[in-house]
Amino acid sequence: MQDKGLDFKHKEVININDGKRLGYVQDVCADLETGRITSIIVPGSNKVLNLFIQSNEIVIPWKNIRCIGDDLILVEI
Repeated sequence: MQDKGLDFKHKEVININDGKRLGYVQDVCADLETGRITSIIVPGSNKVLNLFIQSNEIVIPWKNIRCIGDDLILVEI
């Protein structure tokens, strides 16, 4: 599962538990000491109720990533 962080922004994230499309990778978090990616961030839901929540991003830890393909990332959350 090695890939460049910049390439992640072109990949759609799908939850394998329910088949829901979570969106495209918005950002990645990395451990600066090791240089390893620790999590990916996708936009959260756009529901009206989320207007009152400051951050509606979904942070997915690296351990929850199951497969990285050419155009998608399968996660288990």
